[in-house]
Amino acid sequence: MAKLWFSCCVIVLIQVFEFAVSKPEFTTTPPLPILPLPTSSQLKWQRRELIMFLHFGVNTFTDSEWGTGHENPSIFNPTGLDAHQWADVAAKAGFSLMIMTAKHHDGFCLWPSKYTDHSVISSPWKNGNGDVVQELVDAAKARGIDVGLYLSPWDRHDKRYGRERLYNEYYMAQLQELLTRYGSVQEIWFDGAKGSNAPNMSYYFGDWFSMVKELQGSINVFSDAGPDVRWVGDEQGSAGTTCWSTINRTSLSIGNGSIVGYLNTGDPKGTDWLPAECDVSIRTGWFWHKSEEPKKLSKLLEIYYNSVGRNCVLLLNVPPNSTGLISDTDILRLGEFRKAIDTIFSTNLAEGSIIKASSRRGGKTGGFGPENVLDDDHLWTYWAPKDETKEDQWIEIRGKEEGLRFNVVRIQEAIGLGQRIKQHEIYADGNLVANGTTIGYKRLYRLEGVVHARHVRIRIKESRGLPLISSLGLHFDPFWHPKGT
Repeated sequence: MAKLWFSCCVIVLIQVFEFAVSKPEFTTTPPLPILPLPTSSQLKWQRRELIMFLHFGVNTFTDSEWGTGHENPSIFNPTGLDAHQWADVAAKAGFSLMIMTAKHHDGFCLWPSKYTDHSVISSPWKNGNGDVVQELVDAAKARGIDVGLYLSPWDRHDKRYGRERLYNEYYMAQLQELLTRYGSVQEIWFDGAKGSNAPNMSYYFGDWFSMVKELQGSINVFSDAGPDVRWVGDEQGSAGTTCWSTINRTSLSIGNGSIVGYLNTGDPKGTDWLPAECDVSIRTGWFWHKSEEPKKLSKLLEIYYNSVGRNCVLLLNVPPNSTGLISDTDILRLGEFRKAIDTIFSTNLAEGSIIKASSRRGGKTGGFGPENVLDDDHLWTYWAPKDETKEDQWIEIRGKEEGLRFNVVRIQEAIGLGQRIKQHEIYADGNLVANGTTIGYKRLYRLEGVVHARHVRIRIKESRGLPLISSLGLHFDPFWHPKGT
């Protein structure tokens, strides 16, 4: 009996030992998100970085910016219009979305709307049988580019404007046309501009937005107040040095000029994910004018750093001319712009470096190590520090023996889990070279001179929860010449 009891004990002990040896090592889970979070459509929009705007219409032929609404449709006759040229230019310049002014403030429609004859129907272009929107859609599709549309709420032509219910019904009907005739539309642009002498009336934005979402489930709606993308608050292509993707929509209203500062910076306590889009024209005006030339390359690069480099998307207007083509001077400048961006950012000088950090979530097998910041995923793989750490967190790039030479620093957050970082500093060999507040999807710093260093450290001084860095880059910008150098 004693032998049987001993044998049973041995068997039990062996089984316990085997279970202990074979017990699986569970992977450390990701940290909890910090709300609010972006939708999948907003993430896709953010990763575009560059969007092309196309202001085109009767103003193109009258040398105007804001039409009167009394223009004769007979002036609209772009005899050489070639939307495939627009799409080719966009593709070569790296734009994945093109947004066109289907109707500007003058009320002239670039598609044959059945609700008005103030459109291409009444123009000599293609004997009144043309449809600019359709031509854009076809050309963009052939190049794998998405399409967005601008439909001005303010209409200086239609007699229903000022008669609240009638005009809102008219506008809603045109929205239905644009969002049912032309396939997938990725962004709809609601401009809040309205002249001081315009009739006083209310727009039924809530009704319009609901209709848009019903007809196009994956669309992003742009306006001063979103609901998906907000205006940055200026038309210079420049976000605030602090720029949160979060904001309180209840504090926003469309066409309210008093809130531009709030739009520019966002709100760290914001309850809505509403990232900013920076709109600016490649020329002085929004519509093509024979007397104007495109901005210099140095200015376009400054705009890029102040928009994409401050957690925004750049919406760059490139207006077709009265022939119906993008002008050669604009094409040349866009080519220079694209080449410059590729020259600066195609090489990450931090690659091959050793990456160290103050701590890492889950230890060596946690999957959240600092090496993640040098992979190709700029969104879903990231460095995360330990939960319980109280001190400032840091991540450091340690260069090879010859050191690191750069004048641009790139930092990206894992915004799929929320925007977090409130304050950070950048050190090169222990010397402070830059500091700032928010990072978001992408933060770019052009330094005041070329830096030679063995170590570059990003120190996180303050954040909402754990800071999550998805990507780091050191780059060299040969086009950057700070004042005094």
